[in-house]
Amino acid sequence: MWNVLLSFSGLVALIQLLFLPFFPESPPYLLLQKGDKAGCLKAMKQLWGEGNYHTEFDDMMKEKAVTKGTKIMNVLEVLKEPSVYPQLSTMLLLLLSLQLCGLSAVEEIFQTANLQESIIPYVSLGVAISELISIIFCSSIIDRFGRRILLWGGYLLMALILVLLETSLLLSDQFHWMRYCSVILIFLFIIAYGIGP
Repeated sequence: MWNVLLSFSGLVALIQLLFLPFFPESPPYLLLQKGDKAGCLKAMKQLWGEGNYHTEFDDMMKEKAVTKGTKIMNVLEVLKEPSVYPQLSTMLLLLLSLQLCGLSAVEEIFQTANLQESIIPYVSLGVAISELISIIFCSSIIDRFGRRILLWGGYLLMALILVLLETSLLLSDQFHWMRYCSVILIFLFIIAYGIGP
């Protein structure tokens, strides 16, 4: 039934595609980018119902006044701007870590660990639950510790877990209980990735 599950996201996208033209544009976009005051007020009423939105409108007008001299840059202009290099390099590092961290090889690791085929779907469900746990945990501690500590700690934990995972996979033929250690380490790896990077 994986094909039905996979097609569900396509169904959601199709519903969004059908109904999106009936929704109004964002009021800040209409006012700040297009300069359409009447359209902005109309969109506010359409989105938020009848009411007095002069305070919100005045705030957007102040923002428009502040950003009046600011040029809107396209992607190539942003890439040429030296002041954004630190942010771009951080973002690229995070994206590369996502691609190269090995999360896409989880199924193959389960097969390498010689788990029974009937157990693998349940372990995959456990992976999804681990991701959910890490999201909930990270959102509750990010304000307390900050992103930098979570990134560093997450990467260090991931490196340690990968060393232990490789060791457990090498020893899984000699000790059958090491297979289950591999599964637990994968769960911990996903939680560390979700909390950090």
